[in-house]
Amino acid sequence: MTSLSISNALKYTLIVSLGGFIFGFDASVISGAIGFISEAFKLTPWQQGIVVSAPTLGGLVATLIAGPVADAIGRKQTLLMTACLYFVSAIGSAFATSFEALVIARFIGGMAFCSLMVAPMYIAEISLADQRGRLVSVNQLNIVVGLFISYFTNYFLLQLSHSEAMWVSGWQIDTQTWRWMLGVEALPALAWILLLLLLPRSPRWLLMKDQQLEAKRTLTRLFGSNNAQQQLDAIQAALPKLQLSSLSLARKMGSLFSKRLRVPLMVGVVLAIAQQVTGINVVFFYAPTIFEQSGIGTDAAFMQAIWIGLINVVFTIVALLTIDKLGRRPLLLIGLTGICFSMALCSWGFKQATYQLNTAHIAEIKTEVADFPVHALAPILGQAFTSDVAFNDAIKQRLTADEYRQYKSVIFAHSINMPAKLVLLGISLFVASFAMSLGPVMWVMFSEIFPNAIRAVAISVVGVINNAASFTVQLVFPWELEYLGASTTFLLYSLFSLLSFALVFLFVEETKGKSLEQLSESLEPKPDYTN
Repeated sequence: MTSLSISNALKYTLIVSLGGFIFGFDASVISGAIGFISEAFKLTPWQQGIVVSAPTLGGLVATLIAGPVADAIGRKQTLLMTACLYFVSAIGSAFATSFEALVIARFIGGMAFCSLMVAPMYIAEISLADQRGRLVSVNQLNIVVGLFISYFTNYFLLQLSHSEAMWVSGWQIDTQTWRWMLGVEALPALAWILLLLLLPRSPRWLLMKDQQLEAKRTLTRLFGSNNAQQQLDAIQAALPKLQLSSLSLARKMGSLFSKRLRVPLMVGVVLAIAQQVTGINVVFFYAPTIFEQSGIGTDAAFMQAIWIGLINVVFTIVALLTIDKLGRRPLLLIGLTGICFSMALCSWGFKQATYQLNTAHIAEIKTEVADFPVHALAPILGQAFTSDVAFNDAIKQRLTADEYRQYKSVIFAHSINMPAKLVLLGISLFVASFAMSLGPVMWVMFSEIFPNAIRAVAISVVGVINNAASFTVQLVFPWELEYLGASTTFLLYSLFSLLSFALVFLFVEETKGKSLEQLSESLEPKPDYTN
């Protein structure tokens, strides 16, 4: 491996993985905005779920066609399209005038989420075997950096909205905070569009399209003139006899679902579902809501979300440094063990909570909210609740819908008695465990376990499954929190993690240290291509 191959591959990886940063930002910025949006548009819990999960639904739709599109026009052009979608979505979200307009704008942004499957594909196709795991993981690192920056941006804008500076009110940061939260994404999206123009096209895709001269030029840029021919020969030797461009989508799908590829497909499906049913996107998308439920208040909840984002970054770096040394399978098993334990810890913490609103609490709340409806809550003063669901119902019965949305957070903050630090510890451990396992490892393995000829279509299929699982989990979370309670919700995630551990232990094998061509050689569905 030459220093040239490392530097150029890393340079192009950093450009491509800026899309991961934007995804992370887009995915979690809603966590700070959803409370303001709910109040502005008078949303129900189901409507909140739709706003939050709309991008995932868009991603599901786009992922259905992303593989064939990436094969038809190339990885680079597909990424350019997704960058444009992010930009349009950010502007549309910032200027949305209704619930429906916001959902449409976020759906458009979600269609760009298919970059999550195209970016690892491109990075894997420009990397050598001994650097592929680390380079593909850079995309995941950028995702978690985006998550962290979005939490920080939300907190900064929240604090700024309290400022009495004239320019703050002039720019409506104090009254339209959520629009600024969603709109700032347009800046990195525009930067990504410009940087993507500098990318070469994937050499493997070029060879599949029988463009040998351009493929060799790209390989020379990546690995130097001395190594370019060797890489060219290795890729050509591994390509199917029938060129990819002449294969129909039906033939590719038939190959994917053939008996020969049953195990790789099963591994892909297991990883795609496991990544979401552990509850990761619920934690990222609803972090302040979860912390508010533990009673620490809105500002503190936003601050805790920043620390969660920082933990995510640190342990993703741990994964990046170890994935090509320890391997993919050990990281998955270690991470899932931590995820199962941490979700159980959160469940137990919320189970210990009690809720009681008394006159002292009311006096404290009145200092924060002058027009707080004291008389409406008088019937439950002094009454102790052992369930967040029962306490929530009691509040809802005595407040109007607008009052409930406006005052729920402050009521919970003053009335709850629970081991909040234990819940914070559980969520921190959960994020650390996920960041060093399912976060980066899933996308690395997606880019490795399928043969060259059908990789794009295969990743589309498992990507659709991943998006469908994510959409479902996000959509039902507000409902779960409202009607099942936090303790039961986190217990379900713990049980799903335990099941995922068992499936990974039984079916997932190690792939580290093998080139894409070596992996393809053992998996290539040759009988299907010679019929």
